[in-house]
Amino acid sequence: QVQLVESGGGLVQAGGSLRLSCAASGRTFSTYVMGWFRQCPGKEREFVAALSRSGGTTLYADSVKGRFTISRDNAKNTVYLQMNSLKREDTAVYYCAAADDYRLGKTTGSWHYWGQGTQVTVSS
Repeated sequence: QVQLVESGGGLVQAGGSLRLSCAASGRTFSTYVMGWFRQCPGKEREFVAALSRSGGTTLYADSVKGRFTISRDNAKNTVYLQMNSLKREDTAVYYCAAADDYRLGKTTGSWHYWGQGTQVTVSS
């Protein structure tokens, strides 16, 4: 079992940056692949980014490629999502996820643990 707590969300102007953090507790952090998803009201939760156990392999949604960067610090049990060049359409609740697996999945069913989410609002 692992518990996930997100932080770092907030209000930012279009073109700005935010860094989200997700602190994990419980089982050994380095045994999990980690990811970020987001969800807008009335919409499905969608994949944003994922990262392998070592941090050597990443996967991004096309909509954020080149603007967002996922990283992890296994010594601090934390995964990050650096978001640059933010757009209004990036507004959503962002969720941290962990999977007890070696594969990086883009579907919510591939992930076993979820945080409570943090709101990101991008204004024009």
